[in-house]
Amino acid sequence: MVEIELDGKKVEVPPGSMVMHAAEKAGTYIPHFCYHKKLSIAANCRMCLVDVEKAPKPMPACATPVTQGMIVRTKSDKAIKAQQSVMEFLLINHPLDCPICDQGGECQLQDLAVGYGGSGSRYEEEKRVVFHKDVGPLISMEEMSRCIHCTRCVRFGQEVAGAMELGMSHRGEHAEIETFVGNTVDSELSGNMIDICPVGALTSKPFRYQARTWELSRRKSVSPHDSTGANLIVQVKNNRVMRVVPLENEAVNECWIADRDRFSYEALNGEDRLTQPMLKQGGEWKTVDWQTALEYVANGLKQIKTEHGASAIGLLASPHSTVEELFLAASLVRGLGSENIDSRLRHADFTNLPAQAGTARWLGMPIEALSSLQRVLVVGSNLRKDHPLFAQRIRQAARKGGQVSLLNDNSADWAMPIVQRLVQDSRRWVAELAGIAAAVAQEAGVPAPVNAEVGPEALAIARSLLGGERKAVLLGNAAAHHEKASSLLALAQWIGQHTGAQVGYLTEAANTVGAQLVHAVPGRNGANATEMLSGAVKALLLLQVEPTTDTAARTMLPNAAGMVVTLSPFKTNLDISDVLLPVAPFSETSGSFVNAEGRLQSFHAVVKPLAETRPAWKVLRVLGNLLGLPGFDADSSQAVLAKALPGVAAGGWVDSARLDNSTQAAPDLTPATRVPCVAAIYQLDALVRRAPALQQTADGRDAVAPAAEVSA
Repeated sequence: MVEIELDGKKVEVPPGSMVMHAAEKAGTYIPHFCYHKKLSIAANCRMCLVDVEKAPKPMPACATPVTQGMIVRTKSDKAIKAQQSVMEFLLINHPLDCPICDQGGECQLQDLAVGYGGSGSRYEEEKRVVFHKDVGPLISMEEMSRCIHCTRCVRFGQEVAGAMELGMSHRGEHAEIETFVGNTVDSELSGNMIDICPVGALTSKPFRYQARTWELSRRKSVSPHDSTGANLIVQVKNNRVMRVVPLENEAVNECWIADRDRFSYEALNGEDRLTQPMLKQGGEWKTVDWQTALEYVANGLKQIKTEHGASAIGLLASPHSTVEELFLAASLVRGLGSENIDSRLRHADFTNLPAQAGTARWLGMPIEALSSLQRVLVVGSNLRKDHPLFAQRIRQAARKGGQVSLLNDNSADWAMPIVQRLVQDSRRWVAELAGIAAAVAQEAGVPAPVNAEVGPEALAIARSLLGGERKAVLLGNAAAHHEKASSLLALAQWIGQHTGAQVGYLTEAANTVGAQLVHAVPGRNGANATEMLSGAVKALLLLQVEPTTDTAARTMLPNAAGMVVTLSPFKTNLDISDVLLPVAPFSETSGSFVNAEGRLQSFHAVVKPLAETRPAWKVLRVLGNLLGLPGFDADSSQAVLAKALPGVAAGGWVDSARLDNSTQAAPDLTPATRVPCVAAIYQLDALVRRAPALQQTADGRDAVAPAAEVSA
């Protein structure tokens, strides 16, 4: 450790640290613009100049390495005068338009100008003007005259998002940040550039001119999209969600969120919202009160149970639903005597479950560990689009020298170095993974699990996995939804066992793990999702499920069920449903999600339910009461959670005994007959599908629903 004196206090920091790091450790604030703890050091704003004893001039704290015995003064006359001079230069060309700037009230330049700026300017020349730029539907670059060239956005693209979409052209007063040749900013993490911009140059295009920051209430929540469980701050005005920004949690999402976490809130305020219960009468939809709608559903379920038996009743639940909703949904179905409940909507292999009910497939390691992996094989995932924040962590591992290999059906750009790509038709993935296993066996001198051909790519991947210390084999959404998912897991486990790699599923949705923990999967003799959509039941309840977009079947057979009840925040399933019940999205209900690493995260409603919308857990509770079922007496979501996952505290981990990626399946090398059903990045759930800005992005426009079945 190196000891320095900072403003009269002794501070110890590791060798190679900068003065800025010592100041952070000591709790001393040094004004800065270009420095960001997650980005490389640029030292181009010079706002952090400090007085270093024996140095002939003020030195930038962010780029001055500490030395033993160094004496630094951050508040001496010399330091303050230097910082004031830098501020004067920054304001020469800056447009003083704070009253109309979206960044007003949360602007770093505005804040520091109060402390270090003058009351007037010595410069009378005209300010420079920078032409605005259109870089897509998410980021506004209308006011680039405000840019102070800190290059945070440029470095973020290079170092975190993995794609240098912005850069600086020209020099001096002609310097500009731009995309070049009219390109748009298309990264799935691009919205973070808005957060790290210290001035109002980059702002949110959907939020532009919608509200002032001091008018907004800030409330904590959790992302309802992918399995990261990103922590959010939802900003609200007049009971309306206006903006979503990250809540820093180093163990989960660091200080970043994906664009779908940030901009999907637009759907919450869309015209597609369902605001009252509706019944289909004579082929026409009519609004009714809650009592009428719920009694209609309860009487219909009782009648179908009497006429056809309990096994004629089924429920499909979205894995984006909360733990509480899924637990009550499972309790409702089983209380009626049926085992027909499933949340594995896009799966094709329904046998790939842990041996014990109430246990779950999971990531196999903490999310934080992804950043330090030295070897990783990703099977069946478009990692960058399926799990943007996981990809960001693995990208950091690759930047530190980690080796990333993949087995996939395309060679999409993951914006990170890939040491070996094995691109093969998904129907042959089992044979290709068996080849990697055989290569591992060949290199390690052990018997192979199956006889398979060893190609050069498989051999290279095997040699990579046999090196290093911290290793993982990660199965993506396409591997989980694969027709031979059990075989893929069996081979991955064998490879992990013989290379020392941890094996895990990236898991698709916000609550994929939680759904398994509360047993929202069929029991013995229960019908799975595909069977229910194909006519295995007479009454079907759809909990936030749209069969045409959320399931592998991509449709529901006409007249497949005598009564179809849709519980959704949106007007959907109009052609197949008999009842529509308006239930609250994540912003209007309290609940919990269990993310890929098995971390339980609870959240509260940030706004009141819209019109007659009600939280789904309350709707299911009342429905259980109308049906006379026991166990539907909870008066809060916390009480439901206590029954669903006893002994697990919010923010805590699920018992490791309930997280299980083991399998007894034997690998079957027979080629699959169909390709896996995988949702595109902005087709994953009902919210992102209805967010206009996301649908206007390059990924949104290019989204093509994959075919449910393709002949071999």
